[in-house]
Amino acid sequence: MRETVIELKNVTKKYKLYSSTRKRLLGIFFKFIKYKEKLAVDDVSFEIKRGESVALFGKNGAGKSTILKMITGVAFPTEGEITVNGRVSALLELKSGFDAELTGRENIYLKGHILGLSDDEIKALEDTIVDFSELEAYIDQPVRTYSSGMKSRLGFAINVNIKPEILIVDEALSVGDSAFKTKCREKVNEIIEKDNVTLLFVTHQTAVAAEFCTRGIVMKNGKLVYDGEVNDASEYYKKIMAKKKPEAPKANGGKNK
Repeated sequence: MRETVIELKNVTKKYKLYSSTRKRLLGIFFKFIKYKEKLAVDDVSFEIKRGESVALFGKNGAGKSTILKMITGVAFPTEGEITVNGRVSALLELKSGFDAELTGRENIYLKGHILGLSDDEIKALEDTIVDFSELEAYIDQPVRTYSSGMKSRLGFAINVNIKPEILIVDEALSVGDSAFKTKCREKVNEIIEKDNVTLLFVTHQTAVAAEFCTRGIVMKNGKLVYDGEVNDASEYYKKIMAKKKPEAPKANGGKNK
């Protein structure tokens, strides 16, 4: 049986919403400051095995991004447990995490160190990352001189070439022109098939999800409402988007909670 690399057990995440930044700051120190509570994720449980490719569907506000933040360690559950086994590469905010005053090359090392790589490991990947980003002419210029698209290219190139064990993608495959988008999709497919990487792919595009994933999870209002074969999950999600009452397909053993 394949190893479980991501597991959520009865995970709930609640946020405190304050009416102003001042009250949010005061709320850290004083319990009497009033706030509203937002239930972002509500008692969610699922497992992802090594080598699985899973699409995560849901409307805006369904809890998808919160789940990603908790899996990557940016946020923590209010209740429940999350277990992650393996090096995680997250293609979320591709333009974030760069030091604007450092060059593109220096930022490769900065991000590599953040992801736990040694200097020797980064050095071995440096040329591959630069070549993939197609930024050879600019790689030794400060990142503050880069366009938004150039930063995204560099961010994508770093994350897909560090030999991740778990790859988390949040609508990040729309990077650059059509030729570069195709290159990005081919690279993701390559590392899934060649390196047995586990993929968690968050998207609204069901056709793109079908290119990479065999399984789909559908979120609605913070709850997991369907878990099954990706095409059936896509149809379930489409019915939610069309505001129809979806019925879980009967043939594939998906869970309709």
